[in-house]
Amino acid sequence: MKELLVYIAQNLVDNPDDVTVTERETDTETVYELRVNPLDMGKVIGRQGRIAKEIRSLMRSVAQRQGRRISVDIMD
Repeated sequence: MKELLVYIAQNLVDNPDDVTVTERETDTETVYELRVNPLDMGKVIGRQGRIAKEIRSLMRSVAQRQGRRISVDIMD
């Protein structure tokens, strides 16, 4: 799951080496914290948050097939 999120983010940004994903477990779900170069933040979020919403939707869909619950936080 983490590798998928890194792959998606690296293909969206101009500075793919600056993409980091931190995985954190809670009682009910796994939280992935995505960090990118500040100059690339707009590319990951998109207009009106559309790209961020689609990233979260895609990740949730994959996790659901595996019987897991996840969320994606985009950190600045």
